[in-house]
Amino acid sequence: MELAPGQQHRIERGRVIDNREQTERLMATLQAALPLPAQISPELAATLQTKNIAAEIPSTCSITWITYGGDEAGIVCRLDFAHEPQTATFASITHLHLDARLPLARDIAVYKKHRVKRLRRQPA
Repeated sequence: MELAPGQQHRIERGRVIDNREQTERLMATLQAALPLPAQISPELAATLQTKNIAAEIPSTCSITWITYGGDEAGIVCRLDFAHEPQTATFASITHLHLDARLPLARDIAVYKKHRVKRLRRQPA
């Protein structure tokens, strides 16, 4: 899966957060492995809870679809919960935890670590 030309955003000072080749390879691997089980981070759960007060947010979900949201969002996943809310739920892969025993867990961890490190270096 190749990144759309319009999605290859550059940020201030010409820096790009994601490594294009690494991201394309990871997205192709992820696409072939869908659906994937995942756990949402406590921060994401809190955010989802504030937006959907009526329903309790489960800690586990399935990643059923992915796309690239540019440097602003990175790899974006559609999340399906056991009891699907009325609206679709999307989150960056950096807010998800995958089982370390999955064959692609290491590649995802490398991507997330690189992305978070680069985001921390960005000017406020």
